[in-house]
Amino acid sequence: MTERCFVMLKPGAMNRRIVGEIINRIERKGLNLTAVKLMKITPELAQQHYAEHIKKSFFKDLVTYVTSAPVLAMVWEGDNCVALMRKLVGATNPAEALPGTIRGDYCIHTDLNIIHASDSPKSGERETSLFFKPEEIIPWQDEHAHKWI
Repeated sequence: MTERCFVMLKPGAMNRRIVGEIINRIERKGLNLTAVKLMKITPELAQQHYAEHIKKSFFKDLVTYVTSAPVLAMVWEGDNCVALMRKLVGATNPAEALPGTIRGDYCIHTDLNIIHASDSPKSGERETSLFFKPEEIIPWQDEHAHKWI
């Protein structure tokens, strides 16, 4: 089933200059990039995005971190996109993230997590709508993908 997943490369990925490597890993899984935006998010947008964490002790630090430098907001689409992306991204805690996952290979500390990915198709749609207007999303499918994937 085709799904949409919102992915955000956070300031740590931007500052460490590993954005291209991360995008390459996602592309190699055959997912389609349908929207991308380099942006400096506002505290208000960060609070909306992470609203489910508002009462947690790390919330203020998380908002400060994601608003400290530009982020790369993206929308990816594909069959079972969310589950595939979550597996590729790995566990939130770098100590629990397996080698070969993005967090397992690149994350150093939970508080400085380098990537966010939607945890469900419903979250993917909600998060996408926070960062992108409908006309900014360009769905497409490579009609010849079966020949090279």
